[in-house]
Amino acid sequence: MKPLVIGHRGASGYRPEHTEAAYRLAFALGADAVEPDIVATQDGVLVLRHENEISGTTDVAAHPEFADRQTSKVIDGVALTGWFTEDFTWAELTTLRARERLPALRGMSASFDGLFPIMRLRDLFRLVDLAEAPLDRELGIVAELKHASYFESIGLPLDELFAAEVNEAGWNTGEGRLTIESFERTVLAQVQARGIFGRRVFLLEATGAPADLVARFGDRATSYADYLTDLALYQLGHQVDGISVPKSLILNTDEHGVVDGASDLVDSAHAAGLQIYTWTLRPENRFLAPGNRVGTRKADVGNWQAEFRTIMDTGIDGVFADHPDLAVFVRDGLHTRMPHPLSQY
Repeated sequence: MKPLVIGHRGASGYRPEHTEAAYRLAFALGADAVEPDIVATQDGVLVLRHENEISGTTDVAAHPEFADRQTSKVIDGVALTGWFTEDFTWAELTTLRARERLPALRGMSASFDGLFPIMRLRDLFRLVDLAEAPLDRELGIVAELKHASYFESIGLPLDELFAAEVNEAGWNTGEGRLTIESFERTVLAQVQARGIFGRRVFLLEATGAPADLVARFGDRATSYADYLTDLALYQLGHQVDGISVPKSLILNTDEHGVVDGASDLVDSAHAAGLQIYTWTLRPENRFLAPGNRVGTRKADVGNWQAEFRTIMDTGIDGVFADHPDLAVFVRDGLHTRMPHPLSQY
């Protein structure tokens, strides 16, 4: 059913992200697919973390045996200090436990801190295969390759490692269950060149430029915004299968932050032969357009139904959601022509 509901890092609104519990819950809540972020370890194992810097999503800082691994690096132009997956073997990472990334907003999820280990990509392939039969529906993975140029520069080519994992897991079948996405179009082409079947989705930010192009061309790199013209979208339609954009590029807001409709980006992408996805649907005030916020606390739930509905009404092909059940609820309402709760009065 359109749009596809993708559990963003699993059901990351309810459980610490990228854990088995988050992925299982996402499917139980109706997600059609889940989105893992993929980074590499020192010994070439692909693990599921939002970033290769893991101090905010694991308890690594509480492990004195790893205190000397804390370091500073520049990743895609951003200076970071912390602990990085590429400085650990997989065996070492198995001793860590996941933590909620946004504990001030998601206290319930934070109550699960310390309970769940880190997952590998191969673990998620196995989980999805096992989950399909009892749910009696096809489930998918939207795999995001993170910081591909950086990892290639240190001898950990994500395209090669990913292709090996996909083939070993038996997921290179062309059945449509696998989508590969990245903010770097180079790695999408590299994965395709390795014979991996799957939709290729180019992630676009609202500002800035792709890291692979910045590494090659510096200030002359094509910006993300440059890819959103009608001509550029048409050219992308011959190179990738889809694009994925922040919801700020889908929603139109006035000077007060009140949503007054949607942009024509979805129609433009479809006219260019591209599928289009958006991220991230979240119900808390902190993440909603100002006009959809209720109350003053960032953690309070605002008028998420209106915002989700505006986005889905555009005919978008897929949405990433931290709370998959909320996205499914709105999507199902669109298809059943569910009346407004007050329309009966």
